[in-house]
Amino acid sequence: MNKLYDTLLIFLGIFILLTLMPKNISSASKQSVNKDSSSKDLKNNEIAILAGGCFWCMEHPYEDQPGISKVISGYTGGKNKNPTYNQVASGSTSHVEAVEIHFNPKQISYNDLLEIFWRNIDPTDEGGQFVDRGKQYTTGIYYTSKQQKRAAELSKKKLVDEKLFSKKIVTKIIQAKQFYPAEEYHQDFFKKNYIRYKVYRAGSGRDEFINRIWGKDKVYSISKAFFSGDDHSLFTLIRNKKRSKSELTKMQYKVTQKDGTEPPFKNEYWDNKRPGIYVDILSGEPLFSSKDKFKSGTGWPSFTRPLVQENIVQKRDSSNGMTRTELRSKSADSHLGHLFKDGPKPTGLRYCINSASLRFVPVEHLQKEGYEEFLPLFNKAI
Repeated sequence: MNKLYDTLLIFLGIFILLTLMPKNISSASKQSVNKDSSSKDLKNNEIAILAGGCFWCMEHPYEDQPGISKVISGYTGGKNKNPTYNQVASGSTSHVEAVEIHFNPKQISYNDLLEIFWRNIDPTDEGGQFVDRGKQYTTGIYYTSKQQKRAAELSKKKLVDEKLFSKKIVTKIIQAKQFYPAEEYHQDFFKKNYIRYKVYRAGSGRDEFINRIWGKDKVYSISKAFFSGDDHSLFTLIRNKKRSKSELTKMQYKVTQKDGTEPPFKNEYWDNKRPGIYVDILSGEPLFSSKDKFKSGTGWPSFTRPLVQENIVQKRDSSNGMTRTELRSKSADSHLGHLFKDGPKPTGLRYCINSASLRFVPVEHLQKEGYEEFLPLFNKAI
């Protein structure tokens, strides 16, 4: 009886196994099909490789575009295998900083990517991009197919025909080479290091250039919320160390409240060479950086760009029989000085400012006074 029972159990087991086997095979086949389908979907994507200077600033404009699955910061254009950031930054390799964009051409075209590219760079700069100087920051379109090459050539010709730039467009169109992803620290930098990225972007001069060429309403994919200051970020932040107008000296009051001008060469900061930032004498809003200060020979502090563009207001000034561009601070409405177009590269601008409208905060006091967001500009950790 036990032997017969055991035999029946064996046959029952075999029956169950045979019954379930087709179902398992079918399930495995379905999984295989799903994998193949997923692989096929990935194959529908194309890759664009674009170099526009600092890859932090080129990753951000593409990230939220429909049809783009990922944007990778990295290096291309060189011969060395697996270059590191230190090698690229030091110029010991011929690679440039670039982004690799994975996109679905059914949702966003390669021409759209090129349009975003042109509107986020200075295509006339041979020596780098804005504050970043060196071959590793030069611009280039690295095509991966004949179609991309043709599209790039036509887009460049269109830009030349529009005559937006007085200088020659030097961005090269090059056949793509091996692309090497940068270190993880650099990926999605604008998300991981929000404040540092905002400080860098504000001080780089890129947005100032973009707005001047294209206009604020026509710039592609730079989030208004990110740069508007609506989040009460450093762009509109007013420090607690405010001064009342009664605390101003006679010269400070004359300059900031009566639109006066102090004597050249006889003011506090015209020859100041210490590293740090310059803030509004009344509100404390950050205005300029020592890194953008230059010797103009005029006898007044001169800068190539503001530290925070949003804190500077430009107004037409027709006083004294001249037509000039007056500069005022946004929050305190202090008269600062005037803007001229005879400055050095990279902006060609000269922000001529009265020392009496400023207060200098040396780099060693930035954290103590609440301006720690600007420490990375001076290679100091927050």
